[in-house]
Amino acid sequence: EALGQPVIVDNKAGAGGSIGAEAVANAPKDGYTLLYSTMGVLTINPSLYANLKYDPATSFAPVGLTHVTANLLVVNPQVPAKSVAELVALARKKPGGLSFSSAGNGTSSHLSGELFKSIAGVDIQHVPYKGSSAGLPDLLAGRIDMTFDTASLFGEYTRSGKLRPLAVTSRARMPAMPEVPAMGEAAGFKDYDVSLWLGVLAPAGTSPEIVAYLNRKLVEVMREPSMESALKPFGIQPLHSSPQEFANVIDQDRKKWAAVVKSANVQAD
Repeated sequence: EALGQPVIVDNKAGAGGSIGAEAVANAPKDGYTLLYSTMGVLTINPSLYANLKYDPATSFAPVGLTHVTANLLVVNPQVPAKSVAELVALARKKPGGLSFSSAGNGTSSHLSGELFKSIAGVDIQHVPYKGSSAGLPDLLAGRIDMTFDTASLFGEYTRSGKLRPLAVTSRARMPAMPEVPAMGEAAGFKDYDVSLWLGVLAPAGTSPEIVAYLNRKLVEVMREPSMESALKPFGIQPLHSSPQEFANVIDQDRKKWAAVVKSANVQAD
């Protein structure tokens, strides 16, 4: 509506979003083909896939961020830990005795757990599944002790007491779940931050005038009160940024996750 143009959403699945990113990287540089990307496509995939056919630093012209959310650390109620500190203490008493599920090797849910293990200095067994929902039955049944995944996935389960939330993975508490502490509030986790952002990019070489126009329209939309009210119940916070600010975020997070992938020896599925 803001652009006065029809917009076709073409979901290109595969290789953690890399197939869709490659398609946009090779598209005409006219502003009519854009990439709506998750954090992982631009900051995690470069360290996971050896033969990517796009470069996050050179294949795209960032337009702007749109929103941010976080993962939620939840445990099965059978786990006798009611805080991050208690979970760390339990894991230290039982090296390798606890398990966490993820949506798959190299996903943000996996790397959230690896970052947790690294900072806490604990050994927790990683159990990858094919997608977030696939691991839920085992988590609810207590066959898996805990997981880190998108907060909106666990709403009904935390409200009913079937899962216990311990922390959100972002630096600040989530407005939709203000009673759940941020991971950084726990002792030793000051630098822990897994903020899951999304943003829009054009193919590299798109004219600065087109990028500036798209950014201006994007900012207008993300500032709409109706957008905030629509996203808030899902734990999603609207964002807006300049193209350069978005480029800086991509660069910083790419370096951060490269270090985590290397230290944990993470392999793609």
